[in-house]
Amino acid sequence: MPIVGFAVAPTFIGQGDDDIDLGPLDNFPEGEWRVAKFTSVIEQGQVSERAAFVRHNGLANDVPSFTILSSRCVHVGCPTRPAGKVDEENAVDVELEGKPPVKLIPAQASGFNCPCHGGSYDEEGNRLAGPPVRALDRYSYKIVGGNLVLAERFSVGKVIGTGAEAQIE
Repeated sequence: MPIVGFAVAPTFIGQGDDDIDLGPLDNFPEGEWRVAKFTSVIEQGQVSERAAFVRHNGLANDVPSFTILSSRCVHVGCPTRPAGKVDEENAVDVELEGKPPVKLIPAQASGFNCPCHGGSYDEEGNRLAGPPVRALDRYSYKIVGGNLVLAERFSVGKVIGTGAEAQIE
């Protein structure tokens, strides 16, 4: 029995993401999307490269509001892409001392698509078509020292409304 525990337990332990500092709030103009590319666990190299879709929604109760969607399709985890122009030429590299580097790429997302099996999502991450059965995962976030910091990812069934007014189910 202990052998089974040693074989199976690592699958369930330490699977959370580290907090990722995306840099100053000024890098996120209100109402615009940024594709944030980052490494979630530096020691694991390329296998831990991730992306999130970030939109600054303006203020909600005098606090900056953000929509931050995981780029992983909820069907089988393939990387989704913005449905719209991604402006690689105007990407910004964010280098913060002692933190993993982040690349912020402007995007004009009218939704998100998964190239693997045809999953399609709207601007809030709600499922529109294909095999996914729910909305894209979201990231909780913190604002620390004027920087936007990604925290834990969480599952979302559906989102009603948009931006700072969105209600998550």
